[in-house]
Amino acid sequence: MVWQQVYNPFDSMLVSTLLAAVPVAVMLIGLGFLHLKAHIAAAAGLASALAIAILAFGMPAGMAGRAALLGGLTGLLPIGWIVLNIIFLHQLTEQNGSFKVLQDSIAGITEDRRLQLLLIAFAFGAFFEGAAGFGTPVAVTAAILIGLGFSPLAASGLSLIANTAPVAYGALGTPVITLAKVHGYDVLAVSAMIGRQLPFFSLLVPFWLIWAFAGWRGMKQIWPAVLVTGVSFAVPQFLVSNYMGPELVDVIAAICSMTALVLFLRVWQPSEIWTSVSLKGHEKDGGEARAATAPTRHARADVVKAWTPWVILTAFVFVWGLPATKAWLNGIFAPKFPIEGLHKLIEKMPPVVPKPTAESAEYVLGLLSATGSGILLAAVVGGLVMGYGLPALVQAYGRTIWLVKYSLLTIVLMLALGTLTRYSGLDTTLGLAFASTGVFYPFFGTLMGWLGVALTGSDTASNVLFGGMQKVAAEQLGLSPNLMGAANSSGGVMGKMIDAQSIVVASTATRWFDHEGDILRYVFFHSIALASLVGILVTLQAYVYPFTLMVVK
Repeated sequence: MVWQQVYNPFDSMLVSTLLAAVPVAVMLIGLGFLHLKAHIAAAAGLASALAIAILAFGMPAGMAGRAALLGGLTGLLPIGWIVLNIIFLHQLTEQNGSFKVLQDSIAGITEDRRLQLLLIAFAFGAFFEGAAGFGTPVAVTAAILIGLGFSPLAASGLSLIANTAPVAYGALGTPVITLAKVHGYDVLAVSAMIGRQLPFFSLLVPFWLIWAFAGWRGMKQIWPAVLVTGVSFAVPQFLVSNYMGPELVDVIAAICSMTALVLFLRVWQPSEIWTSVSLKGHEKDGGEARAATAPTRHARADVVKAWTPWVILTAFVFVWGLPATKAWLNGIFAPKFPIEGLHKLIEKMPPVVPKPTAESAEYVLGLLSATGSGILLAAVVGGLVMGYGLPALVQAYGRTIWLVKYSLLTIVLMLALGTLTRYSGLDTTLGLAFASTGVFYPFFGTLMGWLGVALTGSDTASNVLFGGMQKVAAEQLGLSPNLMGAANSSGGVMGKMIDAQSIVVASTATRWFDHEGDILRYVFFHSIALASLVGILVTLQAYVYPFTLMVVK
């Protein structure tokens, strides 16, 4: 029996929208204000979503349960699989002392904490976003920052803020490619349009990141390095996205940014070295300011050995992200399991789509091609290089599973919630509320993308969810469909820092368990402020500076 989604079951968009917002509100209030543990808050949000989907929106109970199950499976693979294996690698490097050598080698480039943030959180993180995406950059950079001595809130929150500008082109352009494929956009045109929005923020975010960490004065002291970092990322991002396509935007821009910053620091260092490891104004949140100390110098062979596991990780993640690699591995093993009682039995309805469209509901067990599998293999190879035997690796892996058990449960519950809201149409009801804003639609349509990522944890999923609606609304209002399709993705990147799974990844990587609410409260302002700035830029592009739409209109 086919069930058609209903977006306004009470013939009042106000009432329907308020009800659709309840599950997300329950989870966020539980995390941010009631200080519930993350898995409990996620379970409460899921329970309320089930009740509203079934009782208010008329979704059959069996379908609701199966949608939640599909989401839970997705939470384990690929998201939880990434978290588990990156923490495994980090554990290995800590236990044998090589991570301390890596810390000292980074401090040898610069002891200034602000500059370490630019290098690790922004530039290095952007490379991992471009190569893998799906939580990998936050897991890697937060683990490195906590190892370097940053406070848990600083390591978590700043990794999330830094992982914004690269997100639209993450995982070798997957969000852009998916947007074009699913909703009929021209992939080069929409890639170019995003590349005329995000470079402004690739320049802004490094300044924002350092201001969030060290305040206005602390940011002004190193503005030349911040400018070098931002410009050397933004310019390649614009050029590659406009003239090559979406696949290698982040990889090329990140390499340019890292190289430019390291070379610049050979000829320039700030007059005052910033040694605090805590966020300005949050000195009691897990860390204290430390006096400047000269980093320990290690033999070149020891430094090379310390970096080797991370170089191996970088190589494996990049290779695993290549479409050819994924296709080859999926050809070996990637069985699809249609979710019986759900697959092709739910229809999206106009105005979200031009005509009733059946929703697929298949779980692909892409274990071999999953990024987490590449990370696991890299960790094993790195562990052998570091001198671990196979029994020791197995024991360490068992300890890691125990360490992250509640984080994995939380990710499962949160993905179950997000998937249920998609199949029940709750998220579409929220999107339609944004789409009814008329002349203000360029601004609120951008925030629709932000909402989509905040709900699903993925710019790709947000593009699938709202990309069609953006196109329909833009055509009805006489706006460029490519502009609003791009705005969905560009606005979405700012929702990445508050999506629940990213926050859990950050808290797990820093081992700041049960503090997800503290992280959420800290990053929420930054998220909505930056998303609003993207909305203002899109509005200007729509009405004031239409020449930015040339070629891609």
